[in-house]
Amino acid sequence: MQPHWDHRAPIYQQLADRLAARLLDGDIAEGDAMPSVRALSGQYLLNPLTVSRALAALGDAGLLENRRGLGLYVRPGARLHLRRTERERFLHDEWPQLRERLRRLDIAATDLTWEE
Repeated sequence: MQPHWDHRAPIYQQLADRLAARLLDGDIAEGDAMPSVRALSGQYLLNPLTVSRALAALGDAGLLENRRGLGLYVRPGARLHLRRTERERFLHDEWPQLRERLRRLDIAATDLTWEE
């Protein structure tokens, strides 16, 4: 199955976001090697340059480190760092909009559940 890409954001950023979500979920552990550019290109059906750019974005965010001759590895503390920055972004950017929409629709906290 081919992954779905949204036309509103650059594909490399969408891939970086997907890989970051895998880090948050623990699918890729701290200290582990990241899959190779070739492996990710095949898995997501993307140009290797796009994959390289996504990995560079994760490196620029302080989540990955390049070990010369070995590849890219998840930095120790990357998950906590990512959780903090994503939490801050959510509370600053997304939550106010979501709270306003809930208010408009007259949805109270008691109307919401955590279960699916």
